[in-house]
Amino acid sequence: MIELTVNGTHQAVDVSPDTPLLWVLREQLALTGTKFGCGIAQCGACTVHLNGKPIRSCVTPMAAAAGADVVTIEGLSTDGELHPVQEAWIDLQVPQCGYCQSGQIMSAVALLESNPNPDDTAIDQAMSGNLCRCGMYSRIRKAIKSVAGVNQFDPATETTEIQHG
Repeated sequence: MIELTVNGTHQAVDVSPDTPLLWVLREQLALTGTKFGCGIAQCGACTVHLNGKPIRSCVTPMAAAAGADVVTIEGLSTDGELHPVQEAWIDLQVPQCGYCQSGQIMSAVALLESNPNPDDTAIDQAMSGNLCRCGMYSRIRKAIKSVAGVNQFDPATETTEIQHG
């Protein structure tokens, strides 16, 4: 048995220590908001927080999550209220297809927790591991800035994509 806390609830799962956290979340705990994208930690669709840090759950073995605190997209809402980043995503109509958005939101929340007033460079750096096939990068940046209270969105200077390394 591997024990961990997921979205504030103690969990004990009977899985191999090398089972990816993503599959435990989706298949054992029925938390399907975290998506499978590439399976090699390159797209960010599977991003969750492990002890407060964004990680790629598709390559994180359960052994690394033992005793840890995991927060998924489902865990961002409290008492039926959406997280401010989730609200911004809705208000600014960030998603197009939406598949990558739970990972995008989890990375954005981690950024804002560590840097409550990020500039474009900080946003680009923090979000560079999350790919959006629909190209909603300018909307993502605008939503992050709206939550941060940075009202510097200027369409004339805004780039259309976050730089990926």
